[in-house]
Amino acid sequence: MSHDIKSRAISKNSNHNQTFGKVLSWKYENQVLEGNSEIGKFRLSFFENGIVRVQASRFDEFESNPYSVIAQPESCQVDFLESGGFLELKTPGLKVIVNLDNFSLSFFDQDDHLLNSDDPLSISWIGSEVTNYKKVQKGEKFIGLGEKTGNLNRVGQAYTNWNTDYFAYGVGDDPLYLSIPFYLGIHDAGSYGIFLDNTHKTVFNFGASTNRFIYFSAEDGDMEYYFVHYPTPAAIIEAYTRLTGRMQMPPKWALGFQQCRYSYYPDSEVYAVAQGFRDKKMPADVIYLDIHHMEAYKVFTFDGEKFTDPKAMISRLKEKGFRVVVIMDPGIKTEKGYLPYTEGLDKDLFIKYPDGEVYEAQVWPGWCAFPDFTKEATRTWWAEKMAFYTEAGVDGFWTDMNEPASWGQFTPNLIEFEYEGEKASHRKARNIYGMQMARSAQEGAAFQNPNSRPFVLTRSGFAGIQRYAAAWTGDNVASEEHMLAGVRLVNSLGLSGVSFAGYDVGGFAGEASKGLFARWMSIAAFAPFYRAHSMINTKDSEPWAFGEETEEISRNYMKLRYKLLPTLYSSFYSSTQTGLPLAESLAIQYAQDQNIYQSAFQNQYLFCSSFLVAPIESFREICKVYLPKGDWYYLYSDQKHAGQATIYQDCPLNYLPVFVKAGQIFTMQSEVEFTGAKHDGILRIHVYKGSEGSEFLHYEDAGDGFEYLNDGYFKRKITYSPETKSIRLTQAEGNYPTDFSSLRIYFHGFENSSVQISDNTLELKKENYAFLGKLTEFDPLPEHNHPYFEIKNLSFLEIPNRLEYFEITGLY
Repeated sequence: MSHDIKSRAISKNSNHNQTFGKVLSWKYENQVLEGNSEIGKFRLSFFENGIVRVQASRFDEFESNPYSVIAQPESCQVDFLESGGFLELKTPGLKVIVNLDNFSLSFFDQDDHLLNSDDPLSISWIGSEVTNYKKVQKGEKFIGLGEKTGNLNRVGQAYTNWNTDYFAYGVGDDPLYLSIPFYLGIHDAGSYGIFLDNTHKTVFNFGASTNRFIYFSAEDGDMEYYFVHYPTPAAIIEAYTRLTGRMQMPPKWALGFQQCRYSYYPDSEVYAVAQGFRDKKMPADVIYLDIHHMEAYKVFTFDGEKFTDPKAMISRLKEKGFRVVVIMDPGIKTEKGYLPYTEGLDKDLFIKYPDGEVYEAQVWPGWCAFPDFTKEATRTWWAEKMAFYTEAGVDGFWTDMNEPASWGQFTPNLIEFEYEGEKASHRKARNIYGMQMARSAQEGAAFQNPNSRPFVLTRSGFAGIQRYAAAWTGDNVASEEHMLAGVRLVNSLGLSGVSFAGYDVGGFAGEASKGLFARWMSIAAFAPFYRAHSMINTKDSEPWAFGEETEEISRNYMKLRYKLLPTLYSSFYSSTQTGLPLAESLAIQYAQDQNIYQSAFQNQYLFCSSFLVAPIESFREICKVYLPKGDWYYLYSDQKHAGQATIYQDCPLNYLPVFVKAGQIFTMQSEVEFTGAKHDGILRIHVYKGSEGSEFLHYEDAGDGFEYLNDGYFKRKITYSPETKSIRLTQAEGNYPTDFSSLRIYFHGFENSSVQISDNTLELKKENYAFLGKLTEFDPLPEHNHPYFEIKNLSFLEIPNRLEYFEITGLY
């Protein structure tokens, strides 16, 4: 079906606003509507029932970003209708109406509720800058945008996406290191997501200095965005990560505690730090080597005086259960005889000026050239160079300074990048440079160690970075405000597809007080990425460096983190399947609850779906906590609270306010010193009585390698049903022999009553109560008296160490 009025006439570039104008011709075929306006061309294409791609350009060909979207359009039913001056495209989940008079778009849900609509100005250009102006729905809130400071609800603020090295940034400063131009709009009629797929510098204005509209703009390139609608914010995030990808399953050791400093040297100091964790019974898995491990800050080198035998050092650390992660900066020192520089010149792998001269800027090593990671040959070369580290035994890689950063902080825009053969200036390539360096590191790690899962940590990135690396929030400050701002940054990254994220515990710049460090350690135990890091020329910042009380509090929360590894690892697996975050803003499940957006409660979040964490400053001894809909149990005492209410909670330094939602299930194991250490073989299943049930997916695999992609896993559902008064464990799936030989099920909030087991051939030991630990002043999770069942001798079944389906009934 098509319709033509007259030929398209593209207006000349102008410094006044030019709207897209009236639609002059259009054609609809196979889920795609395209046509011409007075100044440009457009295309609307459905990727699936709830995702439509919108493209508008003033040029003959649409531009593209080859890096973020990896999904291909799916076949879906689209009903097309022309009526007067409007075109209607409708799937079972989304309706789009095009106003032919000004190419303004309106988006509706399946029940014809208006979700989002363009202002009559629609899509417009001023010079090369392209903008889409949107109407604001009544009471609309805006969340997401990745690594952005400020409030959960971004109404009234404007943000810029331009990856920036920002040492000791303020808690309201923008932009920072990483850009994700994806946000969710939420109002009474529903919610939606918009991903602006343009790598140039972009701006999102949610009502700053204007009350007419909100808008998003790019300084150049096409207007290209994906409109996403499904019934819930969770489903919208799942859809966004179908577009841009999801993280791979990380190695289990990356979930443990990680210790970093700028810098640990010489090797004797690295040994001392590692031994400190073991001597003080503080579980830990990773030690980092910052820039002082290198000779004159040159990547792919070790300082021969500080680290006389790196391979032996790393081997010795592995004997203690530690992995080593090294920093990699992109700047290649322009030094004659330095092999990476010589090879980069010979192979034409560096960023250049338009006349072919290699671009140089100053970073840590001095004057440097910069690999062009938008070139496949460069990524292949980088992967080969990483053999220097992997042959020494290095397991993880930390890509830093990859905005790219340089002294002076003002990279000339005319420098050129390969951009997968398209050629692009710094204006288009900057925001994806860090992502492509992280990609190179991940591909290099996989190339060098094909049987090990890569672990890459990055400071910079763009939409889709979750496919390649974990992210941390850069050079933060040792302050109460930064501690809470870091929580919001990680939660916002989670809203934007980045599940594996964290912050520098204790603050990178400045020095934390004893209380601040203790509180930060307790909060970060409930973060996806758990790393302490501090700057050069500051006092020691290992968890034992702040005195006895801070050491004891830190130890207990570190131990709690490791006891929760079964829940944590299972949640990471679930995130690889859904794209949903581990640190989950309350806006995902409780988007319509106005209280969660209040400044007093906006830092609260759900961790691993079970724990409501209420971060609070270290100096407070009592705090206000908002509990959303449902009933909630205080983690440390099982005190029950009704939801949709504000409570006052004691919060002494050793008790971070944490609650468990009624009806939830989570799992635990015994204490271990590192993730690969042997536990006692008992999987502890904690079930909290509630009026609503839940389902927990328990997941295990070898913790590394890729057999899990070929049935090398152990997976089963554990469900709690109040309606049938039962707990069920489904038949396990996969070929991995479980790491647990016994199950112990703890009942929280249940009255004592008789129970039945569906398979009475199981050996069942029933104890009315079990006292499993000594209650101490600092213990964050004392094991109180709870009735429990312990099921042993699982190996007697036909499948070794495999418990068949069974059900516990008659709970109350």
